[in-house]
Amino acid sequence: MATSPELKEALKNAADTIAKYVEDAASMTVETKYIEVGGKSDEPKLLARTIVKLDGDSETVLPMKAGPDGTLVVDTVVNEMHQENVQTAIDYRTEMLERLLSLLHVS
Repeated sequence: MATSPELKEALKNAADTIAKYVEDAASMTVETKYIEVGGKSDEPKLLARTIVKLDGDSETVLPMKAGPDGTLVVDTVVNEMHQENVQTAIDYRTEMLERLLSLLHVS
């Protein structure tokens, strides 16, 4: 059965779109930033960053502050907020991948 050029192009475009989405989903970066109210700059500054890869590898930059004895301790308030953002992003990515798989009828 011959395939029309239009169908071939549509299938190629669909495959390219799916490949791009899978590539984008392979690594997810969540950054939590802040702007100092009344500060000298309106440029957001990084507080925490987490990179989660589809293969399970991850990297996190934690917010730290000086403790009473001068040692560094995790800023728990900022870290909790950042972890909530990370979980929201993971949940969203999971939902999108599940939808993609359901469109492809893969289980």
